[in-house]
Amino acid sequence: MTAGPLRITVLSGGVGGARFTRGLLACLGERLPDGEGGTTAQVTVIANTGDDLWLHGVRVCPDLDTLMYTLGGAIHEGQGWGRVAETSRVSTDLAAYDVGGEWFTLGDLDLATHLARTQLLREGRTLSEVTAHLCRRWRPGVRLLPMSDQEVETHVLIEGLTGGERLLHFEEWWVRHRAALPARRFVQVGLERASAAPGVIDALLGADVVVLPPSNPVVSVGTILAVRGVRAALVATSAPVVGISPIVGGAAVRGMADQCLRAIGVETSAAAVARHYGRRGHGGVLDAWLVDAVDAGDARDLAAQGWTVEAAPTLMTDVAATARIADRALRLVGI
Repeated sequence: MTAGPLRITVLSGGVGGARFTRGLLACLGERLPDGEGGTTAQVTVIANTGDDLWLHGVRVCPDLDTLMYTLGGAIHEGQGWGRVAETSRVSTDLAAYDVGGEWFTLGDLDLATHLARTQLLREGRTLSEVTAHLCRRWRPGVRLLPMSDQEVETHVLIEGLTGGERLLHFEEWWVRHRAALPARRFVQVGLERASAAPGVIDALLGADVVVLPPSNPVVSVGTILAVRGVRAALVATSAPVVGISPIVGGAAVRGMADQCLRAIGVETSAAAVARHYGRRGHGGVLDAWLVDAVDAGDARDLAAQGWTVEAAPTLMTDVAATARIADRALRLVGI
């Protein structure tokens, strides 16, 4: 590590990444307190924006908002997304007008965020600038960066009802259809024009440690890695890269990551996801991998193949448990 504050960079999706980062901050607050309830460590979170979409004329950024609300203390804990004490009068009235989008409810408080973002974007500000502006209200305790300032939207190629193929926005496939329609592949629309947002590459190259939290490895972390320059920076950084498995006992802890893995031909197991990411020096991006205690057999198999791996409890049941997970991940790479 270099002299100065510990610098940690996290590549995050929505709920899983947000909850992990909250636990990470709690861990750092104990290990490196600043005397004011926070930490002297500097944490940068690079968020997936491939789930973003235009809906009812506003720009919705699900993962950025989930991170901002979770770390800012405004998240609806029961569902893991959206605002606490939320109402849905606007969405209910929109449905009465039969204008579509009823499968994606915009809460009334949440809508204010989308309206503010859309106004600022239309004024000519970049998504990075807009995100910084919104975070001034919520004070998430991290530097929150979108993966790219250019629009990237993940779509799902499925079989059409009358044969052939058709594309659905990922959020419609995920939320409306609960990922029940077999996915043939994922298509990141706009990815070929997208470059890493300002600060993203520097946050990877200048980190003391990079963490891949238990986010979806295909459409969350995988989309971030697909942005031009990101994977190369992750391979090149002098910082160790540690990941936490989102798969426990052969199943996704939250969401439907197994359907995403199946679509790209990857088995739903902690070992298979590790191999999907790959080891640095062997064409991949990981230096170490933390799996749940129930997957100790996977850990032994990976260790026999030369991986730095450990098995420990990884269920994020509360902030304290998540802080212990973050601590184990950091210690696994000597931090």
